[in-house]
Amino acid sequence: MASISRTDLTLRILGDDLDPDEISRLLGAVPTKSYRKGEVRKTTNSGEVIAKRGSWSLQAERRSPGDLSAQIVEVLSRLTPDLSVWVSLGQRFDCDLFSGLFMDEGNEGEELTVQAMAMMAERSLKLGLDIYSPDQGD
Repeated sequence: MASISRTDLTLRILGDDLDPDEISRLLGAVPTKSYRKGEVRKTTNSGEVIAKRGSWSLQAERRSPGDLSAQIVEVLSRLTPDLSVWVSLGQRFDCDLFSGLFMDEGNEGEELTVQAMAMMAERSLKLGLDIYSPDQGD
């Protein structure tokens, strides 16, 4: 199995009453992006939408070739190790790690290290995966 060509990873915390400043204070980091419910935010299509929920997110450095485990450790190591903070956040908000896996050819794959899985489990974080297959020519 060939290694996955590229990986992107973002920690996401979402909720109706989410205050990005509070999350930053609790986690000890500034987000890549954040907004409160009801705020007008710009979209990638040069439009604007009103946020239906509050959001705090922190992106890892893109990896090519992919290395999802390193991204997980990178993001979580930048934040508080206090697991009681993570328990509280998990009780109040939807918290997850969201990743894009991008293949250049068929049968590429990725493995997670025990360290990355342990860090996710300690913080009760789900892992969402969007897997993008290589372009299929005609």
